Amino acid sequence: MRVVFAQALTKALVQDSRLAVVTADISSAAFGEVRERFPDRVVNVGIREQAMIGVAGGLALSGLRPVVHSYAPFLVERPYEQIKLDFGHQDVGAVLVSIGGSYDDPVWGRTHQSPADVTLIDSLPGWTVHVPGHPAEVEPLLAEALAGDDRVYLRLSTRTNSTPFGPSEGFTVVRTGARAVVLAVGPILDQVLAAMSDVDVTVLYASTIRPFDHAGLRAAVQSAAPDVVLVEPYLRGTSAHEVAVALADVPHRQLALGVDRAEEKRVYGTAPDHDRLHGLDPAGIARAVNAFLGAAR
Repeated sequence: MRVVFAQALTKALVQDSRLAVVTADISSAAFGEVRERFPDRVVNVGIREQAMIGVAGGLALSGLRPVVHSYAPFLVERPYEQIKLDFGHQDVGAVLVSIGGSYDDPVWGRTHQSPADVTLIDSLPGWTVHVPGHPAEVEPLLAEALAGDDRVYLRLSTRTNSTPFGPSEGFTVVRTGARAVVLAVGPILDQVLAAMSDVDVTVLYASTIRPFDHAGLRAAVQSAAPDVVLVEPYLRGTSAHEVAVALADVPHRQLALGVDRAEEKRVYGTAPDHDRLHGLDPAGIARAVNAFLGAAR
């Protein structure tokens, strides 16, 4: 996803003089050639993440469309106040593009992990959030973001589903079933499909989670039991309130799966190891969903 992003953005920078990119050393080399051509629009501030957001806010106020890129904790968590003020309070747009996901690179330790990034962005008004699940989904989502003037967060990952889905205004119905609706976000879809291979459920897929497709979820629930399982590759329950809003007048039960909120995992290992710790591997998802559906009986 990172390679597709860098290539697509480089091409767009050449074609659209309104675009700018701001980095804080990470991935700066990917834009070295285009920086030589457009030094005023391709800026590397060094390891100064708050300044990175501040510079991007200034570029936005000057009429440019800034794209800001780094690891998720350095892009969202560390400069959160600047995101709130320099974009939101000033009411200007930008495209934030992260890498690293929740724990794509656990070898680097907790400093490079950010399971709370989408939750933090969701606490600020007016943000669109894309969570692609395949490299082929990145370029169309990026193109849509670059063409606008709003605030967009594009969350890239090294994890990938086996099959891409085209851009959609709402959730994609991957399969239908009767016992529940399972909503899988971004690169968690393959784990969900493996976990639900012998369970009679509807599976929805989302690469865009904000705005939340309330109508799509309501339509799916009308064709299945009013039990909803939300599986997100970041902090558990991040979209639980959106499910509640979508089904406010529909009696339903909800199970939220994601990165554990109750206990920090002080380990290194691999990304699949962390999946198992958080119950996001196929076996863990299957156990949780089957227990949830069994309780319904």
